[in-house]
Amino acid sequence: MLEISKETFEKEVLQSEGYVLVDYWSQGCEPCKALMPDIEELAEKYSDKVKFCKLDTTAARRLAIKEKVLGLPTIAIYKDGKKIDEVTKEEATKENVENMLKKYI
Repeated sequence: MLEISKETFEKEVLQSEGYVLVDYWSQGCEPCKALMPDIEELAEKYSDKVKFCKLDTTAARRLAIKEKVLGLPTIAIYKDGKKIDEVTKEEATKENVENMLKKYI
């Protein structure tokens, strides 16, 4: 899973072709940290079809706001640089993230 920052977000997500999943999280978000192993497991399972990235929003607040990330955890899917779907807060479960992935790949 690729760790990205506000400096690398444009190149790794917005300029990427195909599907990119971004896990928006922060150190202070316990649900985010609880979900991280599940997302890493999904990354292993689907890495041949989707690029998996994680972004710590603590150091990228403006970017998170620009991407309309209003709560954590938020797991978003981008296709060719455009956000096409997301699950957030209580909806961000391993099952819901996997179902969202299966809709597109």
